[in-house]
Amino acid sequence: MVDTAIRHDWSRADVVALFALPFNELLHRAHSLHRQHHDPDAVQVSTLLSIKTGGCPEDCAYCPQAARYDTGVQAQKLMSVEAVLEQAQAARDAGASRFCMGAAWRGPKDRDVLKVAEIVRAVKSLGLETCATLGMLSGPQAATLKAAGLDYYNHNLDTAPEFYGEVIHTRQYQDRLDTLAHVRQAGMKTCCGGIVGMGESRDQRAGLLQTLATLPEHPQSVPINQLVQVEGTPLNGTAALDPFEFVRTIAVARLLMPASMVRLSAGRQQMDDAVQALCFFAGANSIFYGEKLLTTGNPDVEHDRALFRRLDLHPLQVIEEASTAHASILDHADANGGCGSNCGCGVAA
Repeated sequence: MVDTAIRHDWSRADVVALFALPFNELLHRAHSLHRQHHDPDAVQVSTLLSIKTGGCPEDCAYCPQAARYDTGVQAQKLMSVEAVLEQAQAARDAGASRFCMGAAWRGPKDRDVLKVAEIVRAVKSLGLETCATLGMLSGPQAATLKAAGLDYYNHNLDTAPEFYGEVIHTRQYQDRLDTLAHVRQAGMKTCCGGIVGMGESRDQRAGLLQTLATLPEHPQSVPINQLVQVEGTPLNGTAALDPFEFVRTIAVARLLMPASMVRLSAGRQQMDDAVQALCFFAGANSIFYGEKLLTTGNPDVEHDRALFRRLDLHPLQVIEEASTAHASILDHADANGGCGSNCGCGVAA
């Protein structure tokens, strides 16, 4: 029997040992634990929109939105409330239950936070969960977003503490931890994960997951991104991560954080369907749905619907405190061609 207890005392050696398990044993343990905490055939679906693109002053070596890299991404201003609401409505109609909004800032100014808060209130009026990623936040800024109804705040750790300096130099690891603390103190849920395939070792992948699993509270959503290599960024040309190592990472994340939603995020476009199926078996139960993630590609909607049908998966119907089940979303999606599981598909996470 797999231990189902929620732990915050994982050592690096514990996590490395999980990575070293025989592949089939690791997946068996992860899937068994996953079934004890989640519906194994349900996947939470989100849509991500870049509401302010490019021009970021940071030097994250993976990011095409950094102003210092020539990647072809053109800087754009913050979108209007009306423009974002139109996209959110389309996402809702396609079956998304959560709408995530990203802005390429190092950290927003207070006036920016007020504008985003207005956008959040508008999106919430559609019955969608909301998530935002805006860079570093102060305590008062986090409180403002919470008051506007923001459900989740995304702020990834990216990698292990000891590898972080190889990737980013314009902010410190502690800056990220401080923002997460402000988000938790404001009463919002955290969406926090990282990126693998940036040239880190397995031990460093273990270090990322150990850090996430030993936070004061496990992130409610844990996005695991596979590096999307973009020409013009320093990490373009990095040796690709073995796909089974990615699956191992998903399985270990599930074992460390059994109650969290583990999301297949960036890099799904580079994964074949069989690898994605293994990830779902290993404990992934959330995806981003739509053709683009900020500025990089993502599997298209019809492909995801077909994959859900083939794997007998269905979108998770979200029932949250102070919100309602998104039955209307699911019903609308079913009327427009669902996944075949009597769920009314649309898929996203």
